[in-house]
Amino acid sequence: MNLEQNKKNAIAFYKTAYLGKPKEAIEKYVGKEYIQHNPDVANGTQGFIDYFERMQKEYPDKSIEFVRCIAEGDLVALHTHQTWPGNDQYVTMDFFRFDDNGKICEHWDSIQQVPKNSANGNSMY
Repeated sequence: MNLEQNKKNAIAFYKTAYLGKPKEAIEKYVGKEYIQHNPDVANGTQGFIDYFERMQKEYPDKSIEFVRCIAEGDLVALHTHQTWPGNDQYVTMDFFRFDDNGKICEHWDSIQQVPKNSANGNSMY
């Protein structure tokens, strides 16, 4: 496994899809299968494409910042900051599994809205 290349590919995959080109993201970065664990997105590549095309149509002004990227074995973890219309902000943690050909084949995520107040004064990042 090429950990640095997997990290670059995970970021490029997510950014390409998030900014409105999910078909291109699938063609470049996904292998023969795509197992989805986010309950709001249908399994497989078409479910991924449908979800991100809908998000682009409904929320074209969203943005994403990649805060951290960690790789180990066949996994890459991304820690992101997303800003949506109305200044709704979310912290996400995405995990991607890569196949033996260096292609993404599985995805998990956790999404939390950034709270207005924090009991500890620390940021989400």
